[in-house]
Amino acid sequence: MELRISRVALDEILSAAAASPGAEICGLLFGRTSARGAVVTGLRPCANVAANPRDSFEVDPAALIAAHRAARAGGPALVGHYHSHPGGSPDPSARDAAAAEPGGYWIIAGGGTLRAWYADGRQADGRGRFRAVTIVEADNR
Repeated sequence: MELRISRVALDEILSAAAASPGAEICGLLFGRTSARGAVVTGLRPCANVAANPRDSFEVDPAALIAAHRAARAGGPALVGHYHSHPGGSPDPSARDAAAAEPGGYWIIAGGGTLRAWYADGRQADGRGRFRAVTIVEADNR
């Protein structure tokens, strides 16, 4: 599987993560999916409303509801989200695995790098409920 996303969008996520070394950043990924993966055509930074944003994230529910409403009205589909692990790796944490709903793409920023994941709901390879996805830079934003 692959996640096609522009260099501009990737740099935006990395910049936001670098600017917030003491708290996780988060946002939504919009685009379309296919059997090969997903194409991200836009992203929206969101407030992290977690009780402890230093080591967890929760996308602002109002932003999530607005994204679903817009998609139902013909706007871009919500294909996943992104967040950061300040001072950590770009791999899913146990907390991420516990919160993951199957079917979404995740981009995690950590240690100045990004990795993409697909939440497939399985408990394989020690990564909880995630399968690694190849990031492919594309001119789609």
